[in-house]
Amino acid sequence: MRLVKDIPHDRYKIQVFNYNAKYIVKIELGQFEQTYKIGETDVYGLDDVERMITPELLSNALKRFVEMRSDWEEAFKQKNVQA
Repeated sequence: MRLVKDIPHDRYKIQVFNYNAKYIVKIELGQFEQTYKIGETDVYGLDDVERMITPELLSNALKRFVEMRSDWEEAFKQKNVQA
């Protein structure tokens, strides 16, 4: 997997990779990450991929990160209950 772009952002670490004829967009926040795979033939290059990373996408990603954290915290609480 080859890193093709770091996209600066004040809240997230956003990176675009190229692997196996796909662009992979990785958005990280703390210990959690979300990835999106896009076929190279579905876009007109890296600039097209960057245009897909909109404020709306990032806002929705934040909601998912909050849900992920809640799910993880609940799983962490349950780890000792199931023993």
